[in-house]
Amino acid sequence: MNLLEAIQSRRSIRKFKPDAIPENYINELIEAGRLAPSGTNIQPTRYIVIKSEQARAKLKECTPMPFVAAAPVVIACCIDTQSASSVGDRIKELRESQAFAGTPLDKDSDNYNKKRNSMDAAELKAYLNLNAAIAIDHITLRAVDLGLGSCWVMMFDKEKVKDLLDLDDRYDIVALLPVGYPDQSPAQRPRLDFNEVLLKEI
Repeated sequence: MNLLEAIQSRRSIRKFKPDAIPENYINELIEAGRLAPSGTNIQPTRYIVIKSEQARAKLKECTPMPFVAAAPVVIACCIDTQSASSVGDRIKELRESQAFAGTPLDKDSDNYNKKRNSMDAAELKAYLNLNAAIAIDHITLRAVDLGLGSCWVMMFDKEKVKDLLDLDDRYDIVALLPVGYPDQSPAQRPRLDFNEVLLKEI
């Protein structure tokens, strides 16, 4: 399956077969997220794979969406709220790998670092969540490529899930991603017309 086919066939799946997902498939999903781009290569996204029946039964109490815990695997997609402190190291790595070659950042990447450091708490959280969203989208498309379905879920009690997963304050859960073999074939959801999303060409 090529990328366009994966994009065109991806659906939010809310009904899964009980079949187990091979371990190497789960690893490939996490790898897809790991390879996703992030601003300043900050790589803030972390994952917890929830597979056991016991953990999924407890997860069922944390969300009003029963299909989440019914999936054979649920990936809790988190951000490391302290990852921004590594921006200096990430910029150094980018400079050494010639990522900034031919751009103003090649000589003035310090200002890039200062801009990140000047963010207030709300801006920083939005920035980290945006980077996590990119990684999650990579995972959903790789899932389609592997014959799996998923559904990005944000309706859950964050504190309950954090307690269940024994996560400290360093981590914030962005989304739960139930994953499994689809037991439904939804039609394409309505989409705006191409000319409605393309505002202009100048």
